[in-house]
Amino acid sequence: MMPEILAAWQEALPDQKVRCLLCPHHCLLPDGRTGLCKTRINRAGRLFSTSYGKLCALGVDPIEKKPLYHFYPGSGILSLATAGCTFRCLNCQNWTLSQQPPEAVPWRAHTPEEVVEKALFEGVDSLAFTYTEPTVFYEFMLDTARLAKARGLRTVLISNGYLNQAPLEALCEVIDAANIDVKAFDEATHLRLTGGRLQPVIDTLNTLKSRGVWLELTQLIIPGMVDDPSAAELFFRQLVGQGHADTPLHLSRFFPQYKLTDRQATPMETLYTLAQVARSAGCKHVYLGNVQDKGGEDTRCPTCGQLVVGRRGYLVHTYRLNDGRCPHCGASIAGCWP
Repeated sequence: MMPEILAAWQEALPDQKVRCLLCPHHCLLPDGRTGLCKTRINRAGRLFSTSYGKLCALGVDPIEKKPLYHFYPGSGILSLATAGCTFRCLNCQNWTLSQQPPEAVPWRAHTPEEVVEKALFEGVDSLAFTYTEPTVFYEFMLDTARLAKARGLRTVLISNGYLNQAPLEALCEVIDAANIDVKAFDEATHLRLTGGRLQPVIDTLNTLKSRGVWLELTQLIIPGMVDDPSAAELFFRQLVGQGHADTPLHLSRFFPQYKLTDRQATPMETLYTLAQVARSAGCKHVYLGNVQDKGGEDTRCPTCGQLVVGRRGYLVHTYRLNDGRCPHCGASIAGCWP
C-alpha cells in the first residue's frame, strides 16, 4: 500500500476544517471529507493526497497521441496517470478512471524513481502526466518531474488547465511542454459541460506561455454545445490577441461518450468550418484530431504553405525542417524540434 502524504497546497481553518488551494474549486472540507477531485482528504485538520504513486496507467505512446505536434515529433513518451479529476465533463472518454477515487480502480504502486527508471529502460526521452487529470496527483507529478529532469528526460503535462497560479508556477519549473484541453468557447458552456470556470484555464494558458513552457491546445468540437462559429471566432481572436497565434490548435472530433450519448459524432463539415474560422482569426497551426483526414494532421509553413512535417495517424512520414526552419522559404516554425 502507498501511504497518504501531506498535500502541498492547503489552508488550515478553525474546527479542524481545511481549504484546498490546489485548484480554483477551493474545496472547504470538514474532518474526514474528500474533495471534489476524490484524491484529497481532510485528516484531523490536515489535507492529505490519497493518489500518490497509485498508477492506474503506465505505458509508452507516440508523442503525437497526446497530442503534441510541434514537440519532438516522432518520439516516444512514457505516459502515466492515477484516478481522479477536477472536472465532471459530461463527455469524458476516461470516466471509469477520472470519476473514481484512486483506490477504486485497479492500480499498482510506483515510486518516482521507478517511473524514471522505466522511461530510461524503454528508451524514451520524455514523460507525460496524462489520461485523467494529472493535477490531482500533483505531489507525485512534481516529485517525478524533478527526478526526470535531473536524469535528462523531458516532461509533459496533458491537462484541463484548472490549476491555481501558485502551484502552476511551481510546476512550470519542471515541465517542458503542455497540451491544455480547453473544453468550451465561453464561460456558460464551460461551466455546464465541466462544472468549472473557463477563465482560470485561460490564465493557465497565458502563464505557461509566459514561462516558456511549449504549449499546444486541444478543443473537442461537440455538436450543439461547442460548435458555434461566432463563439469560436471570438475565442480564437482572444487567444491570438493574448499571444497565442503560433500555439498549435487541435480541433478534435466528438464521438458519443459517457453522459452525451444522445448526440451524433461531429460532422466533418463542422470541423472544416471551425478550422477555417481559427485560421482567419490568426491561428497559424490548426489541426484536425480523431479523424482520418488527408492533410488535417500535417504541419505546413504558415509563410509559404509548403509541407514541412507530414503525418498519418500517429506516424510521421515526412520531416523537412532544417533547424526548425522551412526548407523552401527559410521561415522559422514555432516549436521544439529534433
